[in-house]
Amino acid sequence: MTTTLRRYTGPVLLDEKDIDAAAQAAHALRTALGARLAGPELVRLLIEEGNERREAMLPAAAAQLLADMLTELARGNAVSLVPLSAELTTQQAADILGVSRPYLINLLDRHLIKYRRVGNRRRIPVADLLGYRERSDMESRAAADELTRQADELGMGYEG
Repeated sequence: MTTTLRRYTGPVLLDEKDIDAAAQAAHALRTALGARLAGPELVRLLIEEGNERREAMLPAAAAQLLADMLTELARGNAVSLVPLSAELTTQQAADILGVSRPYLINLLDRHLIKYRRVGNRRRIPVADLLGYRERSDMESRAAADELTRQADELGMGYEG
C-alpha cells in the first residue's frame, strides 16, 4: 500500500494519536545522535512499510532538526518549516515574535527590523526577523542578569 503525503504549506499540528509516536521518534533520533550510530556526520533511518524496507542516511544536522520538530509536535505545539530566504507578512512576523501587529509595525518604523515594501504592504525577511529576536533575547537576558547582580549586592537575594 502506498501512502501519498501532501506538502504542508502551513503549521502542522498532530492529532492525539500521533503525539506519542512523535515523542518516541524524537527520542530514537536523539539516542542515535548521541551514540553516533552511523558515524560522526550521519544518522541511519530504517523505513519499513509492509514488507518493504529502505534505509535513508540523514546528515546529523538534519536529524537534529527533525528531532527538534518531533519534540515540539509531541508537546502539542504547531510546527512550520520556513526557509531563511522567505519573506513574511507583518501578521506572520508578529505571530513569530509573539507580539501584536501594531507593535511589530512600530519596530519596523523604528528600523529595528529590516523590511521592504511590495506596493503598500511590508515584507519582512525571515533571517532579519530571527536576527532581531536573537538580539532582543540577548538584551533581555543581560538585563535580567544585571538585575540579579544588583539584588545580590543589596542583599535582596533568596537565601537557601
